[in-house]
Amino acid sequence: MSVIVRDDGFHADDYAGANALDIAQDTSPDALPAAFDGVDLIRVAFPSSADGRGFTLARHLRARGYSGRLRAKGHVLADQFTMARRCGFDEVEISDDLAARQPQDQWIFRADWADHDYRSRLKA
Repeated sequence: MSVIVRDDGFHADDYAGANALDIAQDTSPDALPAAFDGVDLIRVAFPSSADGRGFTLARHLRARGYSGRLRAKGHVLADQFTMARRCGFDEVEISDDLAARQPQDQWIFRADWADHDYRSRLKA
């Protein structure tokens, strides 16, 4: 099983569509699709919290115009949630085990990602 993390906490997976695309973390940005017709969810794999290539892929997907649901799937830590949101991910899919080790309050604490951006502090 897995848990979906959004800015407001933990959720069950509510995706019921048939047009999802899975992208491996080692996919070259040049190999990403040029068009996203019919794709309503893209899942980018994170097999390890030490492998940040998925963050780069998210930025490239958004830069290419993907505006649908973008999910980081795998071993993303609560400490990385802010980065995931800044890179363009809408949500993170984690295992039940990880959710038990890093409960919802740890994720919600980092959900205020837009207000805690260093650039906004410099403007104040």
